Amino acid sequence: MPLLAVTMGDPAGIGPEIAARTFNDERIYHNCRPVLVGDVASMERAIDITGSRLSLHEIDDISKASFKPGTIDIFNVGGTSPQTITLGEVSASAGEIAFRSIVKAIQLAMKKKVDATVTGPINKEAINKAGYHFSGHTEIFAHYTGSSRHAMLLINGNIKVIHVSTHVSLRNACNLVKKERILEVIHLLHEGLKRLGYPSPRIGIAGLNPHSGDGGLFGNEDIEEILPAVLKAKSQGINAEGPVSPDTLFALANGGKYDGCVAMYHDQGHIPFKLLGFKWDQEKQSMTSVKGINITLGLPIIRTSVDHGTAFEIAGKGIACPDAMVSAIEYAIKLSGN
Repeated sequence: MPLLAVTMGDPAGIGPEIAARTFNDERIYHNCRPVLVGDVASMERAIDITGSRLSLHEIDDISKASFKPGTIDIFNVGGTSPQTITLGEVSASAGEIAFRSIVKAIQLAMKKKVDATVTGPINKEAINKAGYHFSGHTEIFAHYTGSSRHAMLLINGNIKVIHVSTHVSLRNACNLVKKERILEVIHLLHEGLKRLGYPSPRIGIAGLNPHSGDGGLFGNEDIEEILPAVLKAKSQGINAEGPVSPDTLFALANGGKYDGCVAMYHDQGHIPFKLLGFKWDQEKQSMTSVKGINITLGLPIIRTSVDHGTAFEIAGKGIACPDAMVSAIEYAIKLSGN
C-alpha cells in the first residue's frame, strides 16, 4: 500500500483537528500507510479537543513507523508547547511549524521515502510572518521541487478545474492570459486526467470575458490568446473545446459534458467549485460540509490537499469537518497507483 506523508497544517487553525479525526478512522489504514508531519504538542491538544482515542508515536525515519490504527506515527517538526500557539490567531510561531511540516513532507517524497504528500490548511500571512515569502502551498512545492511547469487542479464531483493563474491580482491575471501558458495548462490537465483514469479526457476551456468576448465586443483576449491555444491543443490530439462562455462552462461540466475545465484565473474556477462543495448551515452559523481537494500538477512528486482554509473562527471547538482531508488521501492513493 502507498506510503503517504500528511501535513498537519497551521497549528492555530483546524488542521490538527481534521488530522485527528482522519487518523481516528481505521478505514484509511485499509488502503495506505500514512504518517503525519507536524507538532506533537499541537496534536495532543487536537486529540483532546476532538475526543479521539489516539496515541502519538514520534518517529525520525519511515522505517520506525508502526502504521497501526489508533496510533499516529508523527515526524515532530515543532518543539513548542501548545500554550505558545494561540488557537485562532495568526502568528510567526504557527507559520514556522506549518512551513517546516511542508518542507519535511517534500523532502520525504523527493527522497522516495513516501509515495505521495497530502497537505492540511495553512495561513499565508503566518507563513510570511515566519519569514518565508511564498503566496501558497503550490509555490512552496514548486520551489522545493525545482518545478517551473505547474498548475492547481481542484476536484469535487464532476467539477475538475485547473487554473491559468491563481494567487495574483485580478488586473495581473488578465495580463497572464497568454497562448503559451494556456496551452501548457491544457497539457497539464490532459496528463493529470489520464492519470486519474480518463483515457481520452474531454476538456472545456473557459473564456476570459463575458460571453467569451462576443466576437471582440467585450475584449480580444478570447480571440487572440485563448482560441489559438485551443486550436493548437486540438492539432496535438487533445479533445479540447473553447473558449466556452465562462457563465455556462461549469454547468456543462457538472452535468458531465466535460471531464475537466481550464479556468483563466483564481475566482473563475474557485467559485463554482466551492459553491458545489461548501455547505453553510444558517441555524448553526457554520459550515456543515467542506468538500473538494486540490492537486498540484506538473511536480515530480504527488501532492494533494484539502482546499479550504484554516477556519480560525472554529478552531478549538471540535466541529471541523474532515471530509476534504479524507478525499485528498483517497486521490493521493489513486494517483500513487497510476
